[in-house]
Amino acid sequence: MKKYFFITMFMVFAVAGLSQTFLVSGKVIDAETKQPLQGASVFCVQTTIGTVVNSEGLFSMHLPNGGYELGISFSGYETITMRINDQTSGLADKVWELQQKQKSLEEVSIVFTSEIKDGWEKYGNFFKEQFIGTSDNAKNCIITNPEVLRFYYYKKKDKLKVVSREDLIVNNNALGYQIRYQLDSFIHEFKSGATESTGIPFFQPMKSNESDSLRWAENREGAYYGSLLHFFRCYYDSTLNLNGYKIELVDEKTTIPIQIKNPYDSTHYNKTINNELELGFNGKLRVQFKEEKPSSIYLAEKKLPSTTPFQISIIKFLNNIVIEENGYFYDQRSLFYSGYWDWEKLGDMLPYDFDL
Repeated sequence: MKKYFFITMFMVFAVAGLSQTFLVSGKVIDAETKQPLQGASVFCVQTTIGTVVNSEGLFSMHLPNGGYELGISFSGYETITMRINDQTSGLADKVWELQQKQKSLEEVSIVFTSEIKDGWEKYGNFFKEQFIGTSDNAKNCIITNPEVLRFYYYKKKDKLKVVSREDLIVNNNALGYQIRYQLDSFIHEFKSGATESTGIPFFQPMKSNESDSLRWAENREGAYYGSLLHFFRCYYDSTLNLNGYKIELVDEKTTIPIQIKNPYDSTHYNKTINNELELGFNGKLRVQFKEEKPSSIYLAEKKLPSTTPFQISIIKFLNNIVIEENGYFYDQRSLFYSGYWDWEKLGDMLPYDFDL
């Protein structure tokens, strides 16, 4: 009943909210010559929404209401990004100027000091596990161009860094997406076990037959329920309890979780006049999703009992965040995850324009 209620509520939400659109249009030019950059890509990060600039440098897109990180890129130029939503002014007929890339002295010198020539052979499997994940969905992901990756190891800091010379292409055969990922850097510190990656993913639906479409729809639904995207959409739509979420505030001194009886209390939760949700907690938030058991792979890796009844994730808020109606949130550097959401990586990621 709970899942059916959410589907009904979400469909109402989708029709009422995401069916409305706003226009993003303009011209993309070289910052120095002012000439149009035909073929430049204009897209919304972590979505399937994008277009290509024409011979005059012009583009136009109608975006479903919500929040996005708009990206504009062209080979040999610095990618620019801008956070936008349906309330952002000046998005029609805007001129975007791209700067040509210039290789820094640091980038030149690092090649001769730290690069591992056989990096993929030595660290490829480790990188895939840490970047794409180890879930069933992640195991069905294939990196089609591993040769674009460059691996660097810093012996004194016992740290691995991975960068990409061009877009990393990942085919997710479980969810039916090809992901073009502009990987800025992937860093893993072996002493602490901490991993950080920065970059820009863009999703393209893969071609399918009827059998693939049915399988992908089922897998996407499974990936969606209990995900961070699902959680933030439910928080925005005030349906956390109805969808099986229970949240607790963890006292950092005693580590004792205390249930938050009203997640929509004004001390944590505020809807703005622009229809955005401001959310923040002092301390760590413990999130339980009771509608699905954790993956058996997760339980085995974390050495947890097979009888563990539900998924648990921990969020630490460094600052308040703003959530848009499509589940997009910012600033994304204001949150740290552990538990189930930290385990689910690129292989379980869905685009912000995903709909059931």
